[in-house]
Amino acid sequence: MKAARYHDRGDIRIEEVPEPVVAPGTVGIAVAFCGICGTDLHEYLDGPIFVPPHGHPHPISGEAAPLTLGHEMSGTVYALGEGVDDLEIGDSVVVEPYIVRDDVDTSAANDSYHLSPDMNFIGLGGRGGGLSEKIVVQRRWVHPVGDLPLDEAALIEPLAVGYHAFQRSGGQRGDVALITGAGPIGLLTAAVLRAEGITVIISEPSPLRRQKALETGVAQHVLDPTSQDVVAEVLALTGGVGADISFEATSVQPALDTLVEATRPRGVIVVVSIWGHRGELDVQKLVLKELDLRGTIAYVNSHPATIALAREGKVDLKPFITGVIGLDELVDAGFDTLIHRNETAVKILVDPRR
Repeated sequence: MKAARYHDRGDIRIEEVPEPVVAPGTVGIAVAFCGICGTDLHEYLDGPIFVPPHGHPHPISGEAAPLTLGHEMSGTVYALGEGVDDLEIGDSVVVEPYIVRDDVDTSAANDSYHLSPDMNFIGLGGRGGGLSEKIVVQRRWVHPVGDLPLDEAALIEPLAVGYHAFQRSGGQRGDVALITGAGPIGLLTAAVLRAEGITVIISEPSPLRRQKALETGVAQHVLDPTSQDVVAEVLALTGGVGADISFEATSVQPALDTLVEATRPRGVIVVVSIWGHRGELDVQKLVLKELDLRGTIAYVNSHPATIALAREGKVDLKPFITGVIGLDELVDAGFDTLIHRNETAVKILVDPRR
């Protein structure tokens, strides 16, 4: 079968690889769609980061580059391993793409399995990937999505990132939230917040991304930090109080500085973006306002609630899909667009059947 294989920085090849073996306790999935994630772009431009380099196998998967990419996937079940009796052939599913040690408790009773030692992701640390025709995944990580269209289902993984960020914020219905950055994660986090009854303000310098935030209805207020005083605007919109919760989705220093200023005393700032460099923080302002600064990574037991938001129509994922390409177009039409013209696209999906 065809698969997108990461060899090294700037070196991704579409190659023929053997079909995966469906072992006991696993599920064979025919991939329908797989999104291109910002993490994939970082691996291509700056990696290997999550990808274990050639000659240095990951301690859990035992794999190293070259390996198959793709962790934002949807598909249909084509085979069930021995012992899997709660799914059926043909079921529509998505993957919670974790690689964790076998002795880690991944039940609903553990809210930190995503922080366990040596954690990595399917499609980055090994065990196949969604940028291929088929993948075999342990039953624990497979989530049925019912009648949710499979193209929309491919966005459940990044939507789960937004849902977990919302959970980390402690936000409640009636709160006012400020998000810096209207890229895919910023927009999907906003979609979750709106679904939870929270007023959303987005600050974004790109006109095209601001327009997408307005078109999709994920924010009531969209600000341009290049021409507006975002802090003053937020204070005006909140009666001088400031945002209750804030989300940093850019990994840009001025955005973090804005949140420190625009979040109300005793408010919560959640850093969602992956920072590839050291950031700075005015600790005195953090102290004097008694702000909570929180990190968030991926998701934990978040997929069922996230899937419900989409299936119940509380989040419409269709408008965030801005392109569908084949595997052979991955680098030229996918990566190149998202690297050099990222304001023109939100989520580009790959259909490996093309």
